[in-house]
Amino acid sequence: MKPIHSRWLAIFAICALLVSACGSDDGDSESAEAATCEVGQTDGDLALFNWAEYIDEEQLAEFATEFGVEASMTTYESNEAMLPIVSAGNSGFDVVVPSDYMVGIMIEGGFAQPLNFDALPNFINISDEFRNPSYDPEQAYSAPYQWGYTGLAVNTAVVGTDFPRSWDLVFGEQAADYKGKITLLNDPRETIGAALKALGYSLNSTDQGELDQARDLIAGTVDNLLAFNTDSADELLTSGESVIAQVYSGDAFTQFLEQDNPGDYVFFVPEEGGTRWADNMMIPFDAPHPCTAHTFINWLLDGDQGAALSNWNYYGTPNKASLDLLDDELNEFLTSPDVLVGGLDSVESIADTGDFETNYSDALAQAKG
Repeated sequence: MKPIHSRWLAIFAICALLVSACGSDDGDSESAEAATCEVGQTDGDLALFNWAEYIDEEQLAEFATEFGVEASMTTYESNEAMLPIVSAGNSGFDVVVPSDYMVGIMIEGGFAQPLNFDALPNFINISDEFRNPSYDPEQAYSAPYQWGYTGLAVNTAVVGTDFPRSWDLVFGEQAADYKGKITLLNDPRETIGAALKALGYSLNSTDQGELDQARDLIAGTVDNLLAFNTDSADELLTSGESVIAQVYSGDAFTQFLEQDNPGDYVFFVPEEGGTRWADNMMIPFDAPHPCTAHTFINWLLDGDQGAALSNWNYYGTPNKASLDLLDDELNEFLTSPDVLVGGLDSVESIADTGDFETNYSDALAQAKG
């Protein structure tokens, strides 16, 4: 999962309240049918709408060469920025990669088409824990892409190692010690969620009083921030512009490994807990090339391609056929007890809160001032 542009906030608010009005009649989730495609069939070039730095351009080019098509990628910075583009129709995208809770929103709104699993034989490689998720219980619309955590990355050469593995590092009094050197994600659910966890609440709270407390906690630390930044938070950390960053696990680890001094950086999910998320591949309701989309999804679900994806972006794979092919360093990172400080029970997946979703966007906008 990956700032939200203010002009999308109003659009998303309307979509959340009037979902059926934001898509075309063809996007009706009850009437949509899966595309009729053969395994490996293409019906045009591939236009992928994805998070930044989430697939190697060379891997994308490999797909294009193998199937004799062109492959292009456009990136977005949050689920809330992606949704209005896709839901408005005529986006031109064939595959999008929404996070767990957004999958449910897209299904309910009719913004995705069902998958044709006859054209996805490699779906057999998906691990049981990623099958029939709560946000797509019949596994009709989505195929898992990658999973990971959201937490904090710290430059220990500046901060040292004697600091609490806690959200207090960015929301507590000691944050003032690093004024202008802290970044938070520009993502409503992730950043409000972090503040909720810091306060001892669920990151899926629908209690307006708890949400207001989280908003005020973030507002109280705004003066200590360098920026609300999603796409380059990891780079700001390793360039020295920041020393503490809320980041996604894979972004953090790949940045660490590219440094001459990777041991100077640590990533962890604070003891109060954080997010464990799963991103998924979906086909927009009006995708111009649904067969090429199916072929791309099936290709990425191959064991070798799934491993290549994870070994490049350093996120966890839902592909059991890829597990034995992962880099040792990646396996060590994914299983390290130093990453999940509060243990597995401390992390939550972001859930769709229905109409309350707009309250999260409003809360972050208010906190930022």
